[in-house]
Amino acid sequence: MSILAHLRELDRAFHLHPFTHHTDMHRTGTHIIERGEGCWLIDAEGRRLFDGLAGLWCVNVGYGRREINDAVARQMEKLAYYCSFFNSTTEPSIRLAEKLATLTPPGLKHTLFTNSGSEANETALKLIRGYWKLRGQPGKTKILSRTFSYHGVGLATTSMTGLPSCTQPFDLPLPGFLYVPGPYRYAVTLGATPTDLDETGYGQWCVAETARIIECEDPKTIAAIFVEPVQGAGGVIVPPEGYLRALRDLARKHDILFVADEVITAFGRLGAMFASDLWNLQPDLITTAKGITSGYLPLGATIVSDPIVEVLNTGGYLAHGFTYSGHPTTCAAALANLQIIETEKLPQRVHDDVGPYFQQQLRRFANHPAVGEVRGLGLIAAIELLPKAGRSALPAKSPLGVPAAAIAREEGLIVRGIRDLIALAPPLVISHEEVDWVITALGRTLDRFAEQRG
Repeated sequence: MSILAHLRELDRAFHLHPFTHHTDMHRTGTHIIERGEGCWLIDAEGRRLFDGLAGLWCVNVGYGRREINDAVARQMEKLAYYCSFFNSTTEPSIRLAEKLATLTPPGLKHTLFTNSGSEANETALKLIRGYWKLRGQPGKTKILSRTFSYHGVGLATTSMTGLPSCTQPFDLPLPGFLYVPGPYRYAVTLGATPTDLDETGYGQWCVAETARIIECEDPKTIAAIFVEPVQGAGGVIVPPEGYLRALRDLARKHDILFVADEVITAFGRLGAMFASDLWNLQPDLITTAKGITSGYLPLGATIVSDPIVEVLNTGGYLAHGFTYSGHPTTCAAALANLQIIETEKLPQRVHDDVGPYFQQQLRRFANHPAVGEVRGLGLIAAIELLPKAGRSALPAKSPLGVPAAAIAREEGLIVRGIRDLIALAPPLVISHEEVDWVITALGRTLDRFAEQRG
């Protein structure tokens, strides 16, 4: 038995994968990745593949960055781990908290570190409950999030996730978690909420419907609304003009905290260090992860505004945190990663150069017979797919995204299949030549898909 076959057999016997249909995977064998360099991966069969999803929306600076590897090695030689509990911490966690305070929107200067985006959102939920209790309003416990949102995999963060595929298998959401409409205009044309409104008009309708739900539920019972500036795992839903700021103003009007879930969008993907700055959102909290280390080590962060911290500090002992909150080695990785992002001016590059080029080239597929819509911003995008009979014939039980993503992988391009679309979010270091390579591979993928689709 070859080493690859042996590894696949061990994987089948012992490993439960996240977000995986195990029967389907083991029918053909697990795809095992061995190495990475720049925007490219090499698998166990020696195939070279372009990583069009940056790992899982996270490898912003690309693979094989010696600066991060060296920073991790130096820190592990000095002190691999110590906690931030009980009046203690380490230098890297302090310096990373300070660094984030220089990058975040004004008024957000305090960070509680976690291990993931799910934990960052779970942390935000607990801090918000504690905040309102200390404010003398313990009845403000309800949480708003949006349809097609994704906020994590804990019981509470899954309850905020507006994707039935994530909630229904576990009989979620929990009580007190409410969904307001996300601005997914393309889905509306498929019959979810029939309307002849354009993108901007539909965004306005979503805000009005959110206002109606708030009034119906009583704003005195609502603690916060969680919002991804661009909804990632829900299908790369780009907000229409004026929508996000109107949603933020609505929350402020009703004394509802506004949480910007920037797990995907922070650290340059949309052309700014934080997407909140692009729309002047002035959030009360920001949650982030992924690009904070470019995925080199697990790290998340809940960044909290000064007024909330001032109230929380009146409560004395803060009984929340994780064994690895502020882990010195992961914080060292983050500091080196952020240095690369700043030194190479990656947010500016995405905003001014490679992001517009990427989006322009993708629009070439807008009239492809297998494509219903192309959308995106910066270095994140989605291509909606169509069966031969058009949108009205989209198969409810056999979505098109996964088979199309499988074709792309055969063409040497890794993308993500979501429902009836494929999503892309390449590393921020992608070159124009690599964009051209991706476009060529996508063209072959869509042509093959068009031939094979039902």
